[in-house]
Amino acid sequence: MDVPGLARSGEGSRMEIRIYYEDTDCGGVVYYANYLRYFERARTEYLEKFGLSFRELMEMGVRFVVVHAEVDYMSPARYGDTLVIETSVVDVRRASVILHYEVLEKRTLTRVVTGQTTIVCVDSKGKVKPFGPEIRSKLRTAH
Repeated sequence: MDVPGLARSGEGSRMEIRIYYEDTDCGGVVYYANYLRYFERARTEYLEKFGLSFRELMEMGVRFVVVHAEVDYMSPARYGDTLVIETSVVDVRRASVILHYEVLEKRTLTRVVTGQTTIVCVDSKGKVKPFGPEIRSKLRTAH
């Protein structure tokens, strides 16, 4: 699907999420905190596209943790909508990566939410550690 205003192949990654009743509040509008869950799903898909399997990273004792999140709400998404989430890397640092998210309602292309997360690399004990060369290379490719 080619969505105007979203990055083209190689510049980011798109995924779709259908909104179910469980995603909404009593008014049928997506509960605001669910967008962080959607960001997590989109981030996982995006990084795995570039060869960063979370299962393999965990087996190697590497974890990614969110240390900062921003969400700007522009328009409500509702039960039955399908959202398109565009994910891209903004910056890769020594032990962290910043990702950007753009969420549109698929049918109308209405911008619903934009957001950003900062993810830090830690070891299995939670101590910050620099990305290894292979991880850094894959993140830079995604950038």
